[in-house]
Amino acid sequence: MKICLVAAFPPSRRQLNEYSWHIAREIQRYPDVDLTILADELTRYDFAGDAGAGDEPPRELPEFNVIRCWKFGSVATPARLLNTIRRLQPDVVWFNLVFSSFAGPESPFAAFAGLSAPALTRAAGFYTHITLHHIIEHVDFGDAGLKREKLYRLGTNVATRALLQAHSVSVLLSAYRRTLVKKYAAQNVMVGTHGTFATVCSPPDFTQRGNPDLRILAFGHWGTYKRLETLMESFPLVLKKVPNARLIVAGGNHHTRPGYWESVRAAQPRHLPIEFLGYVQDKDLPEMFRTSSVLVMPYDSSTGSSGPAHQACEFGLPIVCADIPDFRCMATDDEMSISYYNTGDAADLAEKLIAILESPELQRQMSLHNYQAGIQMTMATVVRNYLRWFELHQYKRAISEGSLRTGDRLRLQRLRAAASLIHMPEIHPDRAEPMAIEAALHPATETMPLRASRATLSDDDEYADAG
Repeated sequence: MKICLVAAFPPSRRQLNEYSWHIAREIQRYPDVDLTILADELTRYDFAGDAGAGDEPPRELPEFNVIRCWKFGSVATPARLLNTIRRLQPDVVWFNLVFSSFAGPESPFAAFAGLSAPALTRAAGFYTHITLHHIIEHVDFGDAGLKREKLYRLGTNVATRALLQAHSVSVLLSAYRRTLVKKYAAQNVMVGTHGTFATVCSPPDFTQRGNPDLRILAFGHWGTYKRLETLMESFPLVLKKVPNARLIVAGGNHHTRPGYWESVRAAQPRHLPIEFLGYVQDKDLPEMFRTSSVLVMPYDSSTGSSGPAHQACEFGLPIVCADIPDFRCMATDDEMSISYYNTGDAADLAEKLIAILESPELQRQMSLHNYQAGIQMTMATVVRNYLRWFELHQYKRAISEGSLRTGDRLRLQRLRAAASLIHMPEIHPDRAEPMAIEAALHPATETMPLRASRATLSDDDEYADAG
């Protein structure tokens, strides 16, 4: 199978570049998949960023086949992408997107042009899938710093309809699917999961926590809807009850808010045990998570399923976050254990943090619960389900063209069984398609109970043993 993944990709530091890298790394494990990444052109922004990012020009990752054939902010992106896709002739073109993947709000025509690329790719005869990390209906434009909200929503409404012209679209929250079905009458939307970034999760090592500090970790791209003011106000209240608490703030600025976390750092009294790490290299992330006692998400709003929350599950970490509908949906979909505080309420945030930090038993319960969630949504599982969906399309296409080989007859029977499963009313519609693929392509799982609340279904023995 030949796949073209259209996405921002390291050493670019634009949105979703890390997520794209994890997708590509997992796909590389499949010898029968030929992956080409159609990535964004690098600019000086990619290497002249926050402290820790370095100022040396970036180098391509040698283990990946990357073609940098589109430019952020350029209206020529669709034409350049389509020319490259036609030359490569892939079986699948997979777009990994947010609405600002191709341009920011200051370049609305370039942004819309980029978002029209999936529809144009399908019109050119290529199977097209989109992983859409957020939808505009669930974005707070005020926190995102966008002006002319009515005009922008009108434009993104048209852009959403263009995105839904792809053969299939996967969203990462069930609430997003419900919105797209209700507002746009979409029939091609599935629910997946963001997933953790591990191939196999490691159990939490509690001996590395609280020695001697109880570390509160805040991790993200700061300055828009992810802000630090409420956390900074709450931390002195935490110290009064938990004097050995320590606050770790990791991650760089959002690209539209340069200098934000540095200004917050400068405003803090020097005697407080707060450490600002800035940009953190991938190789340093495991140690940072393993030695933390709790992850805090001090957001004013959200733009989708949270990457840091899923990383907390990967390492078995309790989570405290703002009480935002998207996060409650995420916790339900992916079965996370989360303590919620009233958004913007520093005293309530401090109370929730203190309750966890003062109770080793609660820390352990939440940690193990999130670890159990993490082992069922590793990136290996997420990518495997995508590949099976693409494989199902290939067989359906072979059937319609009459080119199915004799050796595929048994597989064809399983695919027909999958088609009937998709329309079974007792299966939750948000989960029907991925589970049908799992049962059709792996008969051994057909006897397993189908859990409608789980975004993906794992059939790996090592995950089951780990649970």
